[in-house]
Amino acid sequence: MSTTLQEAPVIRVLLADDQSLVRAGFKALLDAQADIEVAGEAADGDEAVRKVRELRPDVVLMDIRMPLLDGLEATRRITGEPDLDGVRVVMLTTFELDEYVFEAIRSGASGFLVKDTEPDELLRAVRAVVAGDALLSPGVTRRLIGEFAARSKEPAAAGALAGLTEREREVMALVGIGLSNEEIARRLVVSPLTAKTHVSRTMVKLGARDRAQLVVLAYESGLVRPGWLG
Repeated sequence: MSTTLQEAPVIRVLLADDQSLVRAGFKALLDAQADIEVAGEAADGDEAVRKVRELRPDVVLMDIRMPLLDGLEATRRITGEPDLDGVRVVMLTTFELDEYVFEAIRSGASGFLVKDTEPDELLRAVRAVVAGDALLSPGVTRRLIGEFAARSKEPAAAGALAGLTEREREVMALVGIGLSNEEIARRLVVSPLTAKTHVSRTMVKLGARDRAQLVVLAYESGLVRPGWLG
């Protein structure tokens, strides 16, 4: 009796951008992939929130600047709804150092991409965020940390970290200073899979949606401080 391998589920993406040409370009690229499809489009933030509730996509590519409701507020509403917990939002910006990137990550976005990113990088990002891997590259993470350093206040009490093991705290601190799983593995002399497992367990214990939020928590708890930048 022959058996058929079960196909991986198709990643469903919602495109939210007020420029129809931008949406058309992304749609053509994404729909050409066997494992990705564009589930819907939105021309403003308000429509994006409605479409997410209706379509429940895996990923939203969300422009920051849109009419009626900007991408930042739309992201807050999406990530703030428990029923939409499985939806990942990736912010689209014109410049890597967009002034709103910092707030976007704090609002629950899983990362950000510049609009003129290379096609292969966009596809990798969509697949990575669904897989729960790091969407923010170490370099981007370090820039984000630099923003935290510029805006940081007194850290909150570290009580939220009480449930972590010593190794998990160590791993979280390394994530917080911008290291990738491979770099963490080399630093701790463990396998990349072990490092990834520690990161995943830490996110589960802290209720972090993804790696980006782990960076936020590392700073807000005082586990990582601006002076650690290197």
